[in-house]
Amino acid sequence: DNLDEKDVKALARFAVIALAVLPFLPDEDFGPYDAWNASKLWWVVILVTGFSFAGYVANRIFGARHGTIATAIIGGAYSSTAVTQSLAQRLGASSGKGAEPAGIALASAVMYVRVLVLVGLLATRLVWEFAIVIAPALIVGWLAGWWLYRRAPHEEGPAPPGNPIALWPALTFVVFLAAAAVAARWAQVTFGQEGIAVLLLVMGSLDVDAAIVTAGNLPPQAIGAQLAALALGGTILANMTVKLGITLAYARKNGLSAALGLGASMLALAVSLVVGWLRL
Repeated sequence: DNLDEKDVKALARFAVIALAVLPFLPDEDFGPYDAWNASKLWWVVILVTGFSFAGYVANRIFGARHGTIATAIIGGAYSSTAVTQSLAQRLGASSGKGAEPAGIALASAVMYVRVLVLVGLLATRLVWEFAIVIAPALIVGWLAGWWLYRRAPHEEGPAPPGNPIALWPALTFVVFLAAAAVAARWAQVTFGQEGIAVLLLVMGSLDVDAAIVTAGNLPPQAIGAQLAALALGGTILANMTVKLGITLAYARKNGLSAALGLGASMLALAVSLVVGWLRL
């Protein structure tokens, strides 16, 4: 399908977000513990809305034609949890013989790639240690998704998601990040790097992106790269546990194959975290 007027307006809004605001924001630290930087916080808005808009456009163009699998892969680039909930709900209401289990597994497989890219962009000093931690789960996740895909019939996917270019959710996210940055600096002063690791783990259980941005904004001396990478890996394991629960709650027995796919990558990640912890 061709992009319609609503899509063009969304593109214009994203251009304003990306190009019209950033040049006027100062690139210097301020606020409590010097934890804030207006330019870096706005870059988060650009990245969040950019990922969402790219996935939305690709879904509008390719989703209906390529079916559930393409929709899950595209949707997983900006919200694997939302994709999991949507497909698990469909799966629970069906005979369980569609492509939804493969879609659930592949959405999380895309998430592993997405968080690795985000760490590379927003927390560059952690990327090598984080890649070591996440690699086994990434490989197993894609193998599980491919196996379920091979077993799945090809179906049409769900309707494309609504237009994601909404500033309010992105700004709310930035406010959360600003508070998290102050909390991280406070934890650094009060408890040292172990306190920061716990804070990242708890924060990332709610929002992996927030933990990544917070880790990236910390000075190198605040927490070692290996410990920070393990904390981020723990946030992903917690987030995957939530998606496993969503799958079983909504899809029930029809979601067992999807749950096995998610569980396999979770097991690989758990083993990697234990090995990493023993290396500290």
